[in-house]
Amino acid sequence: MAVLPFRPTPFFENKNQAFWNLQLMGWGGSALLRAMSAFANGQELQFFFVILIATITGFSISLILSVIYNHLIKQKPLLTWGGTAVVLTVAVGLYAFIDSWVLDLTRPTGETGFVRLFIGIYFFDLTLLGAWSALYYAINFFLQVEEQSDRLERLEAQATSAQLAMLRYQLNPHFLFNTLNSISTLVLLKQTEPANAMLTRLSSFLRHTLVTQPGGKVTVAQEVETLQLYLSIERMRFEDRLRTDFRVEERAAKAQIPSMLLQPLIENAIKYGVSPLEEGAQISLLAQIVGPRLRITVSDTGPGVDVSGVADDLPAVMATHKRRDSTGVGLANIRDRLAQAYGDDHRFEIRSPESGGFTVLIEIPHELADEEEPLAAGRATGTAKPATALSVNPPDAPQKVSTKP
Repeated sequence: MAVLPFRPTPFFENKNQAFWNLQLMGWGGSALLRAMSAFANGQELQFFFVILIATITGFSISLILSVIYNHLIKQKPLLTWGGTAVVLTVAVGLYAFIDSWVLDLTRPTGETGFVRLFIGIYFFDLTLLGAWSALYYAINFFLQVEEQSDRLERLEAQATSAQLAMLRYQLNPHFLFNTLNSISTLVLLKQTEPANAMLTRLSSFLRHTLVTQPGGKVTVAQEVETLQLYLSIERMRFEDRLRTDFRVEERAAKAQIPSMLLQPLIENAIKYGVSPLEEGAQISLLAQIVGPRLRITVSDTGPGVDVSGVADDLPAVMATHKRRDSTGVGLANIRDRLAQAYGDDHRFEIRSPESGGFTVLIEIPHELADEEEPLAAGRATGTAKPATALSVNPPDAPQKVSTKP
């Protein structure tokens, strides 16, 4: 997987331009300060030419140093700092010699005076070029750290995206196995028409799921539309035994959730709630906004959890993150997807009272989709009306929409 290009701090977005800007500002500022000091001390006009030559010399030497440092910074630390110390010593000596020679031309001091002048200027130039070198390394190390940090964040984001995609892909084989098994049963019973109809609806469902990205998010309204396609397949198996009651508030319909998040819950409700009972069961879904969070509750009126088959101490309310095992692939998948997408900022509880039934409660941050997405989803699912409660029915039955008071 390719790593996205590094985008540095705006000032250093163009490193060459930033380097020349800093060069001009730094050496220009140095020349200005020396000129102001000379003017305040009443120096002669020719001394300003000495300052100009010293500035040009320092500017030129720093350009040579930048080329050498650019090579040294890529080496091992011992070679980098050892080479820098040697190069800086030579560069300062050259800079101090040129400065002393130019100054000696304007004010002859003799051989002894030249040595003293050279020593005095050497320490001044050492401070100047030393500060320049420190700043050069500081900026380049800062850019390296920033680039590594940015790359690490991008890799973590891509790893999370890949993990979400993997978890999402786990759903398709799990669902396909159950559906294809049902189709196989219909074929063995020579019920060609129902088998063909189920295959057609299965293809429509899979085509619909391919529209969304594996690690992407959809609106609750779009997720409900996907569930309707799924339920149209399952109703061919259970007919009147499968009853549904979906209620989605208007604001909740526009909220975003990870794609295919609710399908495993409905699948589990059918498998453990509707299938074991001769009279079937009702599956309910309630999506609402509670403060700054989206709360989704999926429940069924089935027999509930078989405590002896799962755990001896299964509580009436069980927080999933406190329990390492799971009642099925779907619940474990959802738990992992929520952890990947929201970290600890989510709530996932399983409730199974002794009286029967099974409820899963999901609470995540309320995230709105773009304006166009919820509108399109509303037109497709009929949820764009003010505060409606949707009741999902078989494809051949009329859909009842009741407006909340």
